[in-house]
Amino acid sequence: MDIKQLRYFIAVAEAGSFTRAAQQLHIAQPALSIAIKKLEHHLSMPLFVRSEKRIQLTQEGQVLLTHAHRVVQQMRDTSTAMDELKGLQKGEVRIGVPGMLGSYFFPDLLMGFRRRYPDLKLTIIEAGTHSLRKMLLESNLDLAVITASDVPSSLETMPLISSQMVAVVSKEHPLSGCQTLDYQTFFDHELIMFRPGYFHRDYLDHICHQYTIRPKLSLETNLLAMILNIVRHGVAISALLEMVTEHEHGIVGIPFTQPINLDISMAWRKDGYLSLADRAFIDYVKTHNPSTQ
Repeated sequence: MDIKQLRYFIAVAEAGSFTRAAQQLHIAQPALSIAIKKLEHHLSMPLFVRSEKRIQLTQEGQVLLTHAHRVVQQMRDTSTAMDELKGLQKGEVRIGVPGMLGSYFFPDLLMGFRRRYPDLKLTIIEAGTHSLRKMLLESNLDLAVITASDVPSSLETMPLISSQMVAVVSKEHPLSGCQTLDYQTFFDHELIMFRPGYFHRDYLDHICHQYTIRPKLSLETNLLAMILNIVRHGVAISALLEMVTEHEHGIVGIPFTQPINLDISMAWRKDGYLSLADRAFIDYVKTHNPSTQ
């Protein structure tokens, strides 16, 4: 068994198709099929259940996939470590950030870091915190911004920011003059919300379940700009972090009667290798985090 076989195996398992995996790997499908058959022969066990429409992992294949991810990541970490020992000046930080924080919290930090380390590459992935946590655990990210609650024991975290979630309405909306807003009143209005998987949406869904409230959810989107424009025009209302209302015109943030405070952290794998670039980014954020100044 070699590292190439494991990479091929992971690609097929994640694509669910030899054809798609071969396209992603830029190799011929027959060559990929032969490589997987050799791996199965070496292990003396089938790794996939093959059908005309889709292939699926066998139970043995599922076990191998977990270990294969770790082995491939360890090889990447080893390569990075060896490059750094040779004095490599360039590096890359792969960080996952939720939309709101990517738009209102991180830009100054990212620009400051780039000025400090112009040779380092920053790759920013935008997604909900659930997706980011999964990508981090599967070694597809070096760092990720996630909620500070229910953090897996395999992750190390650094507190990043605490922010209040508020109801967001147009300045002309009948609710705009309210000092606070109770949950029932909020959910009785037409809502535009992020899709499930984003921390604020999941928290609001939890509130609906807790208080047996049926929300009037009219629109779902992961596009923050669309949410803001629809709220500005008074078509619907939403709930966003308070920092958004401090930077956007034409909207008003109203705290909930029962305040919603969210703690956000930056996380990385405890057993993962942190490159010099990753550590430089963590140290920079720790020193220049505007919420701790």
